[in-house]
Amino acid sequence: MSILGSEDLLEHVERFNAADQEDVVNLIPNADAARWMVDNVPRFECPDADITRTYWYRWWTYRKHIKATPAGTIVTEFITPVRHAGSYNSISCAFGHHLAEGRWLRDQRFLDQYTRFWFRMDNGKPEPKFHNYSSWAAAAIHGRALVTGDRALALDLLDDLVADYAAWEAERLRPDGLFWQYDVRDGMEESISGSRTHRNARPTINSYMYANALAIADFADMAGRKDVAQAHHDKAATLKLLVQQRLWDDPAQFFKAQTHEGPLCDAREAIGFIPWCFGLPDRGYEAAWKQLTDPEGFWAPWGITTAERRHPRFRSHGVGRCEWDGAVWPFATSQTLTALGNILRDYAQPYVKRADYLEAMRVYARCHQRNGQPYIGEYLDERTGQWLKGDNPRSRYYNHSTFADLVITGLAGLRPLAGDMIEVDPLVPADAWDWFCVDGVRYHGREVTIVWDRTGQRYSVGAGLSVLVDGRRVAHSPVLARVTGQINSEAT
Repeated sequence: MSILGSEDLLEHVERFNAADQEDVVNLIPNADAARWMVDNVPRFECPDADITRTYWYRWWTYRKHIKATPAGTIVTEFITPVRHAGSYNSISCAFGHHLAEGRWLRDQRFLDQYTRFWFRMDNGKPEPKFHNYSSWAAAAIHGRALVTGDRALALDLLDDLVADYAAWEAERLRPDGLFWQYDVRDGMEESISGSRTHRNARPTINSYMYANALAIADFADMAGRKDVAQAHHDKAATLKLLVQQRLWDDPAQFFKAQTHEGPLCDAREAIGFIPWCFGLPDRGYEAAWKQLTDPEGFWAPWGITTAERRHPRFRSHGVGRCEWDGAVWPFATSQTLTALGNILRDYAQPYVKRADYLEAMRVYARCHQRNGQPYIGEYLDERTGQWLKGDNPRSRYYNHSTFADLVITGLAGLRPLAGDMIEVDPLVPADAWDWFCVDGVRYHGREVTIVWDRTGQRYSVGAGLSVLVDGRRVAHSPVLARVTGQINSEAT
């Protein structure tokens, strides 16, 4: 049973195509974009025109980056070739974002190929530049499996994942048990805390490796390899302890980078929110989130900044290349909003609320424009919304972040789980919207629809929040609230 048709999608694609010169064509040209999106993309509508338009635009641009290569289909970051890329213009920096976004598409075969590409493209060995950037690859593979319900690829790659973790330990593990990274190899160059030469312990790579260890442990449990599972559970526990002991600045109430094996940086940066992307912190660290909506902290007219605005070195670097010293980056925005969703649902705290999530998504959506046309680039000015790469062709359609995933898991509230349970917990505040719908979501091999209809008159499936699986209602609430149900349950 379909609630939404494809008319809105088709109208948006027609406008996107008309405004596009299409000087770069990969696997799916503009002429095939509408059909590909109808066949693959979950349908969505809400009362906010900017969010709806951006949802369709981001799928339209994601499709541009699906690229056929002799080593299999991959997903690119830059639409044009860049010198620092690996094979076939591949870059591992946003691999986790690519999987998080792409896991909602109906046809997953290209993501299987893309995942194998990173681990086995070089005669069964990883792509040579795979470790050029920090990565939450195993965690992203795990997150994708929670949506598809298919763990075959993850189990096939288990030995590769174990070897990859060991390689990171050999390359980046310090004697004290924390991982180090240059800011440029976090994809976050010219940051206040970072350096291209100093081996800084950063919340980024340590959170990623914590999540990777847990993912590997889960896969090993499924495979019956209890020794491997226990070893990686232990690695995750050690990192959790060390991040909280060593990277938490108690006077500043924030997770920070430890600069060059010395003191913690004196700046709060958005990387301090990343531990919550993966549920790393215990209770007791939530005060960090009061900085998010503080205008002297990270809250700016055109987005969430990458450094606190009160710091004297905010926007000080001026190199004009890739500044993470305060400008708004969609990469960081995606991570911060993922973390915000987790803190809102999983931690009791007074600092942020669901209205903040919706407002941040509204601003994020509004940023997707340039010269009156839809646009996604590298990074932007937090005061004016101007994209700071200007007309540089490499910045167009920059595939370095998520948006649709934040709509589906955040606003609409579908939280991927293992097993037969489905959980929906929308982050839309109860009084904000009278309706929204995500329809045709492929989840665990089934068709899921999430409908919020305050009066019941828009979608004709009843008033309130309804979750349908293959057309059967499996969960319902008269108000916007967390609901759960069994995927294989009888209709209610």
